[in-house]
Amino acid sequence: MPLNPIVARVREYRVATGFTPLYTMSIDEARRSDAETEATVWDWHKQPDEVFDLEFPGPAGPQALRVYRPHSDGALPVVVYFFGGGWVVGSLNTSDSICRALSTMTPCVVVSVGYRLAPEHPFPAAIDDCYAGLKWVTDHAAEFGGDSERIVVAGDSSGGNLAAVMALIARDDDDGPPISAQVLVYPPFRADGEETQSVRQNKDPMFFNAHSSAWFWSVYLADPADRQSPLASPLFAADHGGLPAALVITAEYCPLRDEGEAYADALSQAGVPVEYHRYTDQAHGFVAMASILDTARDALEEMAEFVRRRSE
Repeated sequence: MPLNPIVARVREYRVATGFTPLYTMSIDEARRSDAETEATVWDWHKQPDEVFDLEFPGPAGPQALRVYRPHSDGALPVVVYFFGGGWVVGSLNTSDSICRALSTMTPCVVVSVGYRLAPEHPFPAAIDDCYAGLKWVTDHAAEFGGDSERIVVAGDSSGGNLAAVMALIARDDDDGPPISAQVLVYPPFRADGEETQSVRQNKDPMFFNAHSSAWFWSVYLADPADRQSPLASPLFAADHGGLPAALVITAEYCPLRDEGEAYADALSQAGVPVEYHRYTDQAHGFVAMASILDTARDALEEMAEFVRRRSE
């Protein structure tokens, strides 16, 4: 299907203004460029009653969280959200618009977890931080008006990878949080460099592409042997059984499309309830464009509706 007309206009604007891919920059330049493009328009939906930041004692020191809480007369499901950015760029601000929307559309308490970035803190630092955050949020859910028995992990791009990894770790941890569901939005699931059809098809420098994916993996994984670890590549887990129900969203114009579909298939074959949706005219990152893109709003409603059903 042809690229969505609005996304195509975004591409045209990037061409006209000399867009530079992050993988051609230094780490510091990439982080500054990424921060300049963060979505900050939320006027299309109701806002949470409260949005506030706090810290908790993480594995390497104080760690940041951002809480989004809508009005409610009772305890709400809790979505623990992990932002994207290839484990190299990004911050709590990266996912702010998505978290605000999910909080009010579901409704639920959303807690976005900050984590250390590579290359200063390579794999598995982000995983250690995210799991510590997940456990802390579960233990303290009631303080935010949340229900510790209705925990959902979610994330987009590398944040989707981290959400899937959280589900794997929690399943195998005797003291792991009781995760009800996982929402995985165009996530990377394999670090071995396999050139799938979607990798071959998506090398356009105006979008996140195959070169972007390879660069992020190379920065995140300091040891090439880690590419086979299921905590980096959830698709390589020996067993996908017993994981929480999953919503997997991919985009047609995304190099990660085929591995997302493969992960959905692996979960389904292991008996995990899975809902899979490929958005056929979209590029990687489209959900963050909800202020201008109706399809992104549809995807957010799909995410919210899935959380509602799986948190009943």
